[in-house]
Amino acid sequence: MVFSVPITVRGYELDINGHLNQAVYHQYAEHARWELMRAAGVPGEKMIASGIGPVVLESNIKYFRELHLGDEVTVSCTFEWTGRKVFTMHQEIVKLDGTVSAQVTVVAGVMDLKARKLVSDPRERFLALAESPEVLGL
Repeated sequence: MVFSVPITVRGYELDINGHLNQAVYHQYAEHARWELMRAAGVPGEKMIASGIGPVVLESNIKYFRELHLGDEVTVSCTFEWTGRKVFTMHQEIVKLDGTVSAQVTVVAGVMDLKARKLVSDPRERFLALAESPEVLGL
């Protein structure tokens, strides 16, 4: 399942060149990931209450087309479950005309907040908490 959220580029997010600052792409991607978790019924506070928290282990962005003030985009998220302690999220930031502005790949895991270590099966933890596991690709 592909999940996406709309975002409009705001003036304070621009750099000296008049296009979206590179760091803001990370923020857009993270916003979409949190919205996905909320849509799945696993908001941050629910994870914390159950003793776990998501952790990003690696984040990579490929930039294709710049974004400017007022551009409207959708930021998508899909999961790739590997059957190990980590999973991969693939994201695209796409303008309304279909132009791909950037692709984001994130390797993540789920941390046991007491042990401060990754849990052995993040899918199991998400399945136990999620109200809509299909949003997570489960």
